[in-house]
Amino acid sequence: MEWRDQGILLSARRHGETSAIIEVFTPAHGRHAGVVRGGTSRKIAPILQPGAQLDLAWRARLEDHIGAFSVEPVRSRAATAMGDRLALAGLNAVTSLIRFCLPEREAHLPLYRRTEALLDLLDQMDLWPLAYLHWEVSLLEEMGYALDLTRCAVTGAREGLCFVSPKSGRAVSQAGAGVWADRLLPLPEVLRGEGDAPDAEIALAFKTTGYFLETHLAAGLGGKPLPEARARFVEAFSRRL
Repeated sequence: MEWRDQGILLSARRHGETSAIIEVFTPAHGRHAGVVRGGTSRKIAPILQPGAQLDLAWRARLEDHIGAFSVEPVRSRAATAMGDRLALAGLNAVTSLIRFCLPEREAHLPLYRRTEALLDLLDQMDLWPLAYLHWEVSLLEEMGYALDLTRCAVTGAREGLCFVSPKSGRAVSQAGAGVWADRLLPLPEVLRGEGDAPDAEIALAFKTTGYFLETHLAAGLGGKPLPEARARFVEAFSRRL
């Protein structure tokens, strides 16, 4: 069994004396693990940094075996991430969430394309937090927890939307909220892709997406806690306010 693909390195850990086990996110084969022989060598170890774009060849005797990777670098994102604390926190949040929620060997091409585009913006931290917010919305959608922010769940109105139902993930207007407003989540315009994108609004939107990541997505995966890397990124971003 063998295939070739390109992908994003999610993690690497030492295996035995000279090898490494890596996890990658690929367009055609999803989240996939394998052994890189000689992965701790001076030649290969610098390539195996989270976020790296790799050309991959995977081979195994049987499909359900862990198999072995041959890797070639396409581009590294390590230098960009290491040079900016917020960029590094963001990169760790993305790779940790993918490892947390994606099943192994299941393709998620739309999410892969969004993830690659997001990581290619790591050197533009004025744009990156907003792009990351939209990526979290896409992640929820890809995993079956899409938010419907187009019209009010109560009145059907498309105007005056300012809340999100914590149960259904649907937008609610001020008029539709009534006396239940204090039990609803905030819906800043930036979460709907409208208006300006000040950092304070993005931070508010992170509270809403974070709620659905924790109480819907994580709960649906057996109640495992979200990766701490996501909270560390949000905290690092909030310190900029």
